Amino acid sequence: MTPEQLSTAVVDVLTALVDEGAITLPDGVPSTVTVERPRQKGHGDYATNVALQLAKKAGMNPRALGEQVAEKLKATDGIADVEIAGPGFLNISVEAGAQGKLAGEIVAAGAAYGNNDSFKGHNINLEFVSANPTGPLHLGGVRWAAVGDALGRVLEASGAEVTREYYFNDHGGQIDRFARSLLAWAQGKPVPEDGYGGAYIEEIAKQVLAKEPNALEADDPQEVFRAIGVELMFAEIKKSLHDFNVDFDVYFHEDNLHKSGAVERAIEKLRELGNVYEKDGAIWLATEKFGDDKDRVVIKADGNGAYFSGDLAYYLDKRERGFDRCFIMLGADHHGYVGRMMAMCAAFGDTPHENLEILIGQMVNLLKDGQPMRMSKRAGTVVTIDDIVEAIGVDAARYALARYSSDSNIDIDLDLWAKADSANPVYYVQYVHARTCRMMANAADLGMGIDLDTFDPSLLTHEREGELLRALAELPRVVATAAELREPHRVARYLEDTAGIFHRWYDDDDCRMLPKGDEPVAPVNLARLALVSAARTVFANGLGLLGVSAPERM
Repeated sequence: MTPEQLSTAVVDVLTALVDEGAITLPDGVPSTVTVERPRQKGHGDYATNVALQLAKKAGMNPRALGEQVAEKLKATDGIADVEIAGPGFLNISVEAGAQGKLAGEIVAAGAAYGNNDSFKGHNINLEFVSANPTGPLHLGGVRWAAVGDALGRVLEASGAEVTREYYFNDHGGQIDRFARSLLAWAQGKPVPEDGYGGAYIEEIAKQVLAKEPNALEADDPQEVFRAIGVELMFAEIKKSLHDFNVDFDVYFHEDNLHKSGAVERAIEKLRELGNVYEKDGAIWLATEKFGDDKDRVVIKADGNGAYFSGDLAYYLDKRERGFDRCFIMLGADHHGYVGRMMAMCAAFGDTPHENLEILIGQMVNLLKDGQPMRMSKRAGTVVTIDDIVEAIGVDAARYALARYSSDSNIDIDLDLWAKADSANPVYYVQYVHARTCRMMANAADLGMGIDLDTFDPSLLTHEREGELLRALAELPRVVATAAELREPHRVARYLEDTAGIFHRWYDDDDCRMLPKGDEPVAPVNLARLALVSAARTVFANGLGLLGVSAPERM
């Protein structure tokens, strides 16, 4: 029995009490109630504070309301007992058969277990990474690659349609500096004062010359190095991301916004809404009235578009493509940009933080031998995606970057994440999955198999089994919460907690899955085989949500 099933049972009880006239709820019966695992043993399998929450609305003492709910809830199939604690908490004990039945349900659901429909009907544009194609992907972008892709997976598991989008910044001054840097190397000149350094500039410049041997003799050599160099650099970024198991559905070119007339269309729409005006020869967006600290220039007096003009056009383009939710992941240095973006959203007549949501990610530091890594051999000034993958591998890198809340700074100890022992969090979780695979292979060697028609869930009565089943039951709620709060790190922490619970069950000799010695296979062994299969499913699904592999052997 899952928390969601218990929540439904409590709602049904409240509905029955209202229909009978036993209680009155002026605001109606809630569609869901919170059911959680209690923190202390002896407080039942689950607990709910629904009586405390509804007592005032019902005009009743919380314990009195709790007594009425408890009496009816006890009659529900699968409920062994309901006790009232403190001022009105309900501690619920579940029958072993109802609890153990979950193992069969998880096995039957397979890869779909953990999915929910909390975002069903939403069409989400998820924009992340979007690093400038002027150098290898740096560590901040790598964090967004891991977190963004994991968030996309969590949202999809919650019923959303998700389009992963990369905003390709191929318009503006940084591209010019990149092109000048390539050209300077090809001409044997020093790197421009505002240019880019690093061995990769030499590599890209050589590739440009290989593709276009006469590039230096062209009418506009810088344009040749710009066009080919950006294409080569972006191809490298895409390959690095693909090798990191991150692929995008759309690569949107910023330059297209300015060449297609999208900027002008966006300004005209905002003008029709009464939110654009002209002053001092420039075109302004009236963002202050929507909460920004001042109005913003969209088209400068010289006729060129301000950087903000592209944001207007890009947001409108997303909305016109049918996305009702637009999520953008930005680095900590963009924090001051949020206010004007939300004001822009409101200026279009949309709802800030709903139609448009901006997530800010903090810094990542790599530690090696206890000291910060600050430079890449290839990039020269920043640590890149290839540096971290080379040091600890894709799985460990993805897990390490997605394991923490993105709004906190993190230090990643490369020595720790390279270890093949339980001190390494990703190894700890992957090892449990590999162990369940080995256990199931050993069971198959004895002719043991899972038959859900004859599986007897009531045999899973040991305290450790109940603890493990309650943990496995939490995955759907963890996924839904991770999607709602945009926090995929919750999945990683859940997996680690559940791994510890599985190890405690495995280490208890009273919970052996295989028969001892020459003992025949008993129904309890088959029941535990189903439990192991359910655990394997949960770990595989959870790791999959983080884009991390679930190895069968380690």
